[in-house]
Amino acid sequence: MAAGKEIRGKIKSVENTKKITKAMEMVSVSKMRKAQERMRAARPYATKIRDIAAHLGEANPEYTHAFMKANEAKDVGFIVVTTDKGLCGGLNTNLLRLLTGKLRDVQAAGGTPLTVAIGGKGLGFLNRMNAKVVAHVTHLGDTPHLDKLVGPVKVLLDAYAEGKLGAVYLCYTRFINTMKQESVIEPLLPLSNAKLSDEAKAKAEAKPSTHSWDYIYEPDAQSVIDELLVRYVEALVYQAVAENMASEQSARMVAMKSATDNAGNVIAELKLVYNKSRQAAITKELSEIVAGAAAV
Repeated sequence: MAAGKEIRGKIKSVENTKKITKAMEMVSVSKMRKAQERMRAARPYATKIRDIAAHLGEANPEYTHAFMKANEAKDVGFIVVTTDKGLCGGLNTNLLRLLTGKLRDVQAAGGTPLTVAIGGKGLGFLNRMNAKVVAHVTHLGDTPHLDKLVGPVKVLLDAYAEGKLGAVYLCYTRFINTMKQESVIEPLLPLSNAKLSDEAKAKAEAKPSTHSWDYIYEPDAQSVIDELLVRYVEALVYQAVAENMASEQSARMVAMKSATDNAGNVIAELKLVYNKSRQAAITKELSEIVAGAAAV
C-alpha cells in the first residue's frame, strides 16, 4: 500500500492548503468592506475640491497655473499604483501589461519614462524592466496615508512644473464592483479645464443657478490657486491608491475562493483514486487467498 500512503499524504497536504486559502478568503472579506468604505469616503472630497478649483479657474481666467500648461518636453512621468502583496489573481499583471505598452510608446517617440512606484509589486517590475524609478513608497499597509504619498509624487509634480516632463500619467486599478476591476492609465497632468469643469457643468445643467462665483482671496488669488491645485492632484493620487486597495482585497477574495473550491475538487479526485487503489489491493489479496485455498 505504498501508493495508498502517498495518496493519503497528498490529500493531507491539499487539505492544509485549503485551510490556508479559506482563512485568507475570510480575512479579505473583512478587509474588503473597510477598503470600500474608505474609497467611497474619499470620493466626496475629491469631487468638492475639483468643483472649487473649477470655480476659481473661471473666476480668475488671467492666471494659468503650471499644472494647466502643456509642456513640449518628450519625457513622460508615470505614477504606478500596485499592491505590496500577491495572491490577488491577475490584478497587477493586467495593469503592468498595459503599462509596458505605454512605456514602449514613449520610448519609440524619443522620450524617457520617469516612474514613481507605489507598491512593492510595481517597484519590482520596474526594476526588472530597467525603467528609471525616481521615487517609490512601499508597505502602505491596509490604510493609505497621504503624508506617505506626497513626497514621492512631488518629485514628478515639481519636474512637470519646471517643464521637464511633457505629461504625467496615473496608473492604477479602478474598483467597479466586487467581481470586476479595471486597469486604467489616466492623464494626470496637464490638468484640462474640461476635466475640472465637467462636474460643475453637470450640476449646473441639473440645477440651473442664477448667481456667479466670486471669492475673497487671502493672501492673493495666485497663492490660493497654486495651493489648491496641488491639493487637488494629491487627492487624485490618494483616491487612486484607495481604489487600488479596494480592488486588491476584492481580487484576493475571489482568487482565494477559487483556490479553495479547486482544492476541494482535487481532494475529491484524490479520495476517489485512493479508494480505487485500496479496493484493487483488497481484491488482489482476496484473489491470492482464494487461489491458495484452491491449490490446497
